[in-house]
Amino acid sequence: EVYGMCRDEAFDPDRSPLTYGPINKPRWIYACSKQLLDRVIHAYGQQQGLVYTLFRPFNWIGPGLDSLHAAKEGSSRVITQFLGHIVRGEPIQLVDGGAQRRCFTDVSDGIDALYRILVNEGGRADGGIFNIGNPANDLSVRELAELMLAMALERPEFAESARRVRLEETTAGAYYGSGYQDVERRVPSIASTQAALGWTPLVSMRAALERLFDHYRGEVEAARQLVDGGT
Repeated sequence: EVYGMCRDEAFDPDRSPLTYGPINKPRWIYACSKQLLDRVIHAYGQQQGLVYTLFRPFNWIGPGLDSLHAAKEGSSRVITQFLGHIVRGEPIQLVDGGAQRRCFTDVSDGIDALYRILVNEGGRADGGIFNIGNPANDLSVRELAELMLAMALERPEFAESARRVRLEETTAGAYYGSGYQDVERRVPSIASTQAALGWTPLVSMRAALERLFDHYRGEVEAARQLVDGGT
């Protein structure tokens, strides 16, 4: 979030500008508050000697991210939201065609990086700002929906309901309201994280999704009971 609408191909923590939209798009208050706190922490480090590390997680995913019982618009992250629609055989809404690109990171890779920060061998994380993401798992939202549907069709527990799912396009205004402004691409540069922490993400997108499908297999029947009214 903190990078906002930065136009860089990959967001670099030391060089990329943090660019936000106008005041009449209130969704930016979330990103702005994060940036402000980062700047305060950095200033304390510079002026008062505070030892700190900042890390920026890019779409960490994994079992337990959300419950399928709450996997509806506005109450869960995109992957469990899509999975909830798949198990209930509902349409998947693609905002502005699903062209927005996101980078997804398996939680095991994220925790590995975070552990290295906490151990802080030789003080290598002191004063660092680290992107923790997997640039290899860069997909558009449409590509994500298509991949998840294809994988669901390969699994008996999900296949029947997945065959009823259709991808439908909608506008950002209709889906989020007038105060929303999206980011076209959100992919990190992890070069400095790799150099400082000796860390590299290992889990592919398909492998990460396979873990999710396996984890939520037991919730499928209960999730199918969900309706828009929520009982």
